[in-house]
Amino acid sequence: MTERTIKVPGPAHPITVEPARARVVVTVAGRVIADTHKALVLREAAYPPVYYVPRTDADMTLLERTDHSTYCPYKGDCAYYSVPIGGERTVNAVWTYEAPYASVKEIAQHLAFYPDRVDSIDVQADN
Repeated sequence: MTERTIKVPGPAHPITVEPARARVVVTVAGRVIADTHKALVLREAAYPPVYYVPRTDADMTLLERTDHSTYCPYKGDCAYYSVPIGGERTVNAVWTYEAPYASVKEIAQHLAFYPDRVDSIDVQADN
């Protein structure tokens, strides 16, 4: 995948999606929830970067789908997962765009994690 800037509707709202070029490890309650060298990093306007982990590199048996959903005018409909082993803090800790808009299609089949709802999101640069 090559780096590119995605033009989306809205005033001055740039979004980029590119390979993270890093190992990303997410943990909750001492368990590795995700471990990948294939993460994507999404940068959107002035928000902090978000790492999107392929579902194939996450332990989906540790996640529980919830009824919570949201909508983003730039990415589409968003679904959520909780991490039951993490207790109340990890309710809706994971989000995913299962059918994102074409402008960010790369994040389909990927998961993102709220940093304050998991124990850690460790990003180690690949050499």
